[in-house]
Amino acid sequence: MKHSHVTSGSVEPLPQCFVSRLEVFADLFTRPTWSNVLVLLAGAILAPGRRTVTATLRILGLDGDPHFGTFHRVLNRARWSSRQVAGRLLRLLADTFVPPGCPVIVGLDDTIERRWGPKISARGIYRDPVRSSKGHFVKASGLRWLSAMLLVQVPWAGRILALPFLTVLAPSKRFYDNKPRSPKTLVDCARQAVFQICRWLPGRYIVIVADSALGKRLPKLSSLLKNRKVSWQRLRISRWYGQTNRLIEVATGTALWYHPGIAPVPIRWRPRSDGQAQTSGFSLH
Repeated sequence: MKHSHVTSGSVEPLPQCFVSRLEVFADLFTRPTWSNVLVLLAGAILAPGRRTVTATLRILGLDGDPHFGTFHRVLNRARWSSRQVAGRLLRLLADTFVPPGCPVIVGLDDTIERRWGPKISARGIYRDPVRSSKGHFVKASGLRWLSAMLLVQVPWAGRILALPFLTVLAPSKRFYDNKPRSPKTLVDCARQAVFQICRWLPGRYIVIVADSALGKRLPKLSSLLKNRKVSWQRLRISRWYGQTNRLIEVATGTALWYHPGIAPVPIRWRPRSDGQAQTSGFSLH
């Protein structure tokens, strides 16, 4: 029995209620490209596993469409700006999930897309964050992407979800060999992404959340005692431990205490110049 399939123009790829919600992006594409975008989006929603163009067409029964190359051109030749789409998506998500006056919390994290092939010029060798551990290093070949996600409490999910709206290619330093421009580090890419997010959301209070790949760990309290750049404040304590008055120097700051499986706890640290260190509970308001 011969397998039948539908053509790209014979059915509506998405329900009308979905299409009406997506109309906010329609003016960023030409009319022919927009109709193909809806087809790819419908296939991406339904396709299991890797959501390639081929997989999205196959799940819709369009794998035999003679014009399948048109859908590939949406991603490699059609004229549309992924940056404009990302900015509009962020504003839409923020208006939906973040009430006015509340901070917009954005998470930044890098991920590896495993790719091979001599024509993928930005491919590099990176640490596999999934299969590696503190004592075991596993390499992975592919493309490194920096993802920006809106962190919001979704009412029907009952927990905080990360809603991606922007991805930035962050190749390794070797990618810039024999190229006129200087290498960009992962931190450089993150800095540019943050500046772009601020331009998309003028006037909003934005909080950036990232892991140690994008920032240095805070120094230990013992090292602060030896750091000459630490600003110390001189205080006179009356009846030190019930005895005489004492003159001491203190420095203070805030940090997050983290343990796997437990929510981070903000703390305030106070090392004393006499070589001791103390911490006390600290709450954010």
